[in-house]
Amino acid sequence: MPYDSIVCIKQVPDTANVTADAMKADGTVNRAALPTIFNPDDLRALEIALQVRDQHGGTVTVISMGPPKAADALRECLYRGADRVVLLTDRRAAASDTLATSYILARAIKTVGRYDFVFCGRQAIDGDTAQVGPQCAEKLGIPQVTYLEKLVELRDRTARIRRNVGNGWEIVEVGLPVLVTVLDTAAEPRPPAARRVMKYKRAVVRAELEAAVKAEQPGATAAEMEAEVERRAEPLRARGLMIEQWNLDDIKADLSWCGLAGSPTKVHRVQAIVLTKQGYTEIPATEDGVRRLVRELVVDHTLG
Repeated sequence: MPYDSIVCIKQVPDTANVTADAMKADGTVNRAALPTIFNPDDLRALEIALQVRDQHGGTVTVISMGPPKAADALRECLYRGADRVVLLTDRRAAASDTLATSYILARAIKTVGRYDFVFCGRQAIDGDTAQVGPQCAEKLGIPQVTYLEKLVELRDRTARIRRNVGNGWEIVEVGLPVLVTVLDTAAEPRPPAARRVMKYKRAVVRAELEAAVKAEQPGATAAEMEAEVERRAEPLRARGLMIEQWNLDDIKADLSWCGLAGSPTKVHRVQAIVLTKQGYTEIPATEDGVRRLVRELVVDHTLG
């Protein structure tokens, strides 16, 4: 029988290339100062959803909450085989913590409608909380299975899943619908398909068209800009190249649960660590050398 899957993905700052401008004064991430990548765990979640569809039939819908730049990750999903992608972007959702984010994503999932699986990556590398997936399941009122390593069996309305428990693994059985968080070791993501890249490389969200028109026609009135955006969107829409774009009103979200207003997590202090020492110190592999190394670390307050 076919199964419909929804995958929640995130475009994240590349934490391997963090600069001094990575944080704002208020403790939030300065995303504009960092290069972005497809969150690795989410890419595995997409692969598991695609495998379910390839083996059993059904559909794969991908949702990403973020700025218009997140459309890059959604295009990657189309290249790999997603049937439908949706960008949820709204300035009122800015600075949402995990509680607010999970509420917004749950509202978006309900707006999509019917689903058998909701797949999420275990965690995002820009937060490492692993909270959003489980919180979404709670708000959706469905069971959850975390840390998927392998989808062992899928039969009728029941899934058997092997999950990592730290020092080993266990196999659990769960009825559908279910939310599943996926480990980065669960599956090797398929590469983008050349034919789909050629088909969807010009797919855009409306916000990208609006930005392009604004840059090209800075003196245009609001009405003129709207007309030009619609003129450009019409042929793209006819070719299936307009990525769906939703805001908080489209998902009927309660604004008191979104953004800063809906985020009880507060950053009290941001501490910057500056490495000032130049060069390197070669330590001889002797007892005296190790003793001198420990003494230097204590003097520098690295230890103690």
